[in-house]
Amino acid sequence: MTAIIRETQPIEGQKPGTSGLRKKTPVFMQPGYLENFVQAIFNAIGGARGKTFVLGGDGRYFNDRAAQVILKIASANGAARVIVGQGAILSTPAASHLIRLHQTDGGIILSASHNPGGAEEDFGVKFNTPNGGPAPESVTQAIYDETTCLREYAICDTDDLDLTRIGETRIGDMVVQVVDPVADYAALMEKLFDFDKLRALFSGGFRMRFDAMNAVTGPYATEILERRLGAAPGTVVHGTPLPDFGGMHPDPNPVWAKALMDEMFGPDAPDFGAASDGDGDRNMVVGRGIYVSPSDSLAVLAANAHLAPGYQGGLKGVARSMPTSAAVDRVANALGLPCYETPTGWKFFGNLLDDARVTLCGEESFGTGSDHVREKDGLWAVLLWLNILAERKESVEQILSEHWREHGRNYYSRHDYEALPVADAERVMGALRDRLAALPATEVQGMTVASADDFSYMDPVDGSVSKGQGLRVVFTDGSRLVLRLSGTGTEGATLRLYVERYVPGPEGLADDVQSALAPVIAAAEDLSEIRAITGRNAPDVIT
Repeated sequence: MTAIIRETQPIEGQKPGTSGLRKKTPVFMQPGYLENFVQAIFNAIGGARGKTFVLGGDGRYFNDRAAQVILKIASANGAARVIVGQGAILSTPAASHLIRLHQTDGGIILSASHNPGGAEEDFGVKFNTPNGGPAPESVTQAIYDETTCLREYAICDTDDLDLTRIGETRIGDMVVQVVDPVADYAALMEKLFDFDKLRALFSGGFRMRFDAMNAVTGPYATEILERRLGAAPGTVVHGTPLPDFGGMHPDPNPVWAKALMDEMFGPDAPDFGAASDGDGDRNMVVGRGIYVSPSDSLAVLAANAHLAPGYQGGLKGVARSMPTSAAVDRVANALGLPCYETPTGWKFFGNLLDDARVTLCGEESFGTGSDHVREKDGLWAVLLWLNILAERKESVEQILSEHWREHGRNYYSRHDYEALPVADAERVMGALRDRLAALPATEVQGMTVASADDFSYMDPVDGSVSKGQGLRVVFTDGSRLVLRLSGTGTEGATLRLYVERYVPGPEGLADDVQSALAPVIAAAEDLSEIRAITGRNAPDVIT
């Protein structure tokens, strides 16, 4: 085995976003592209010599090839050990757990999350720090800085390893430990939830459908739901991870998980439905005949978490991203808990979790998690819902209805304008930003503006400040709209428009969501001029 130093040049555009570096797969496959970025990661963290890392991904196209390259670069940079999921497979929450369990120096996760996979689709590389969470902005900036001045990378000239066999092997002096990707994660879930009660739930005739969308969660859901909890064979559908996700768009929302929605609203619907995304960190929850929005799901889980063994001591606090609805705020207020509002991006929850300020976190983009790892966790959220259903012995619809009667309802929706020309998206943002200062006290669509700003966040733990995190307009009745550019796409720009309206009840708690939000949607379109500037007649996706 020979370590080779290869000369290289900086490659433009290797700036990590909210979830690492994401590009089209052919971009990552260009000679030197992946090598440059991985070398920049090691340079930015003070080198790899003597360190231990976790490595794995969601199995999308190029996942296996990328893992071999990364192992060779890690060895050439002097890493002592790399723990790899069998077949180079690890869900993102499972990778976070392994980093924490083995107290490693971080991990490299290969995924573009909920984006499509395939030879012409998306790929991504993300570095997670020793706490198991996504690298904070200080680290991602350091990685980017390294990409702009990189002149060489180190790589071993050696044959590929067999990553399908569990056990230890070596590249030079570096140990490569191939592990079962599911076992440690499943053991953690058994500690958090009452598996005896869940087995009794399924043995009593409870029916469920879990759509793994041919993505990484399939083996995890099959092992836990069908083998350990006794759910009927076939409960997990699309359970085999495929390089192109079987042509599916692995984003668990009502648009892309339409087959699940149709089944759950059909004549012989199961009691409970759920789906997860490409790398296993997102979730969608559906009851028989009723959809649970991610914001409502976070609020219900916060209100009922004490029913699961892992949370019986109560919650320390909760946190949500700024665009997420304020439904969980109302639960926190009722329980006397601290509630934090952060920018979008799971990395912003890390300091709050590490400082024991919060237990539960959530984002409107179908992400929910707790302090058990430092990533959102799709299957964990599903198991917590199942534990609540088993304890309360009520349907999803009954639990939601009771929750709204107690706390009121935050009607909420997200409208995505996808693959816009970057210039058009920036014009929309710039036009509204220029109007913010003049908006308070003005009337729009019969509603009076109470405040308007460009969200800025100061981390209460380390004092770091993140500016320009989204434009907010709040009305005097508690309604609000948020406009921001997404940081997870790989092509063009995606504008996300979030609209929210609070109804205290008891009337108006069962209205159609889009109808209930109609005045706020109209106000948002008036203020942002999004349709006039982009030429789009409607959003591409509404969730």
